[in-house]
Amino acid sequence: MKSSNSRSSRVAKNPFVHELKFTMREKIQIGLMSVTVFPLRLLLVSFLMLLAWPFAFTASLGRSEYAVEPQSWWRRFIDVSLRVIMRAMWFCGGFHWIKVKGQQAKPSEAPILTVAPHSSYFDAIPVTMTMCSIVAKLESRSIPVWGTLISYIRPVFVFRSDQHSRRKTVEEIKRRARSEGEWPQIVIFPEGTCTNRSGLILFKAGAFIPGLPVQPVVLRYPNKLDTVTWTWQGPGAFKILWLTLCQLHNPMEIEYLPIYKPSAEERENSALFANNVRKLMAKALELPLTDLSFDDRDISLSHGPLQIYDYSSLLEFNQLVCRLGLKSGATYKPMEEKVRKARKLQGVRLGLEDFAQFLNLPVTDTLTQVHSLFDKGGDGLIDIRHYIIALSTVYRPSKSMETLKLAFELYENDESGEVLEEDLASIFEIMLGVEEVELSGFFLSLNGPDVGRITFDELHNFIEQHPYFVQHYLDFKNHPRKFCVGRPKDSNGQNHNKDV
Repeated sequence: MKSSNSRSSRVAKNPFVHELKFTMREKIQIGLMSVTVFPLRLLLVSFLMLLAWPFAFTASLGRSEYAVEPQSWWRRFIDVSLRVIMRAMWFCGGFHWIKVKGQQAKPSEAPILTVAPHSSYFDAIPVTMTMCSIVAKLESRSIPVWGTLISYIRPVFVFRSDQHSRRKTVEEIKRRARSEGEWPQIVIFPEGTCTNRSGLILFKAGAFIPGLPVQPVVLRYPNKLDTVTWTWQGPGAFKILWLTLCQLHNPMEIEYLPIYKPSAEERENSALFANNVRKLMAKALELPLTDLSFDDRDISLSHGPLQIYDYSSLLEFNQLVCRLGLKSGATYKPMEEKVRKARKLQGVRLGLEDFAQFLNLPVTDTLTQVHSLFDKGGDGLIDIRHYIIALSTVYRPSKSMETLKLAFELYENDESGEVLEEDLASIFEIMLGVEEVELSGFFLSLNGPDVGRITFDELHNFIEQHPYFVQHYLDFKNHPRKFCVGRPKDSNGQNHNKDV
């Protein structure tokens, strides 16, 4: 599968991965802090959070979810008290001073604050300093103590069990944003997930659909040892808390950028609005833009013996099929009918019109782009099996062996159940996201005659016995082994290079 855009073949750093490495000095410091400062800090943080709870609970009593009550003297007192308590809590956690640049706009000037990069639960610090509303999962309301504090700031709750949740959330954001300052400002993290701050991923459109001015807010954690980052692959929530509380000081910077007023074109095109604000924030942060989104995390974090090696072309394919609505189902069942139809075709190559008919979709620019990804020969014809394998790969990226079995069912000889070497190379090219797979070395490594074909059971057993199968037994374009002289050794320690 080829890529039709200019995206580099390898993303420099996966934004959904965070690795921590410690020097011996840092390990000693953490050890000492763990038995001295950490218990005291944890006790104080817990006490202050519990102290904040009755204030938040009292202020939340009798409030309507759809109207803002007058700010009486006692509610103002509670608001100030909560700000003081929460700031003291962060101070006890090691955030002794927080540098604030720029000035927060009034709700009537910018009803929405777009905050990035989102990389930690410590990003709640600017929320507690401003007591702005946020967009939160409905389940967060039931978290002991913290859920009451979240409810106090009047969040826009997302009902994930409701299939119309996204539309309702956007409508509620619109309603509040257009209240001309009656409602508190809404803090939105447009990335939609936590990253490691190596770049800004694609922004979701929710904050920009109202078409109203927004104030970009950028966060920085200029600490030498990054213990605050909490993302999809890396230290867990408690480990992050422990390591952060073991630091002498945790610096943080919050910068309020000038209000961004959308043009007429941006008001009509929320995606354009979001991308222009993202560029502005990336420039302020001196970070690159990364063409990844929340929906791409599973692909970039695939694991297993056949984990995706280069996910650039598969990410592009994933974004296109999402635009076509082909990944909207919650199960694998929507693909099953397509798999049956592909088997009947037995490798017949399809033009664009036939491809559209196969998918029961009209011919559109997006569909044309999908078709072109699999047009290896440039003759306007594609092997539909390649499309099915790619779809299975992006649909369940961490279940590569299931995709491999499906691919064998599409290619195997009905009598022997074997797949030819060249067909297996095509399967690996798609599943790994690579080009020009060479399997001669792998077939030489098999115990038996070199017949250039293999069954799924034989391949499955071989992969189970060789967990580094891709690294040790496959050659492909831009693979480090492409420049190696010798062949890998098998389990008996024998080298299978013909030249030896």
